[in-house]
Amino acid sequence: MALQAAADVPLLISSSNSSSERRISPSWTIAYLKTRLEPITGIPAGSQQLTLRLASRDAVPIAAADDENTQLAAYALQPYAEITVTDTRPVGARTDYNDLSSVEKYEMPVAEYESRTDSVLAWKKAQKLGRFDPNAPSIEQQRIRALEREVEERGLSLNSRIRLLPATDHRRGTISFIGPVPEIPGLLGPWIGITLDEPTGKNDGSVKGKRYFECGTNCGVFVRPERVEAGEFPPLDDLDLDLEEI
Repeated sequence: MALQAAADVPLLISSSNSSSERRISPSWTIAYLKTRLEPITGIPAGSQQLTLRLASRDAVPIAAADDENTQLAAYALQPYAEITVTDTRPVGARTDYNDLSSVEKYEMPVAEYESRTDSVLAWKKAQKLGRFDPNAPSIEQQRIRALEREVEERGLSLNSRIRLLPATDHRRGTISFIGPVPEIPGLLGPWIGITLDEPTGKNDGSVKGKRYFECGTNCGVFVRPERVEAGEFPPLDDLDLDLEEI
């Protein structure tokens, strides 16, 4: 009666560069196992040190005086036991497959990507999404809307008392104008025109000859909404008087 070959055993193979599940035949020799593990781990067969860890047992070295003729059946392989493959070469001679810093990356040219019909970009074009939406606001429009929201969120309105930010600025005043100032080049959207309590500003409510509000010389200033905080801010002179009375 012919003897049946031992069934393959599923084992976990791990190394510094890989981890996978493999079916191992107990009839294989240690030397043959090492040749099968070389393309999996990247470690040459002659530089492999094998260790078998069985459930609830200490790790057992898989080594023999004659690897060519010693079968794995001698190690009582158990399903899903782990074989660890250690590289015995000097550190400088090992290949670290996890280090991708020196691997040349492929970058598709922009023109080639834009010409493809199976890309996310092509899908956006077909669906008219994002910048391909003919009704989408321009970047300038988006910036203007963001500034308009800033005015609303900060509760800024005409005749509101404010102080300038940062708080170390110390200047206070009253909002006298809210809106665009085309005379200020390159900056669209609403500006906040302020009549300062003291003549520490840059104008009299006008910019390049066009008047936006009335105030004394050097009592006017135009700032962006994020520079303004609305609140019950009395003039600094009144605040000083109150402190003296206390």
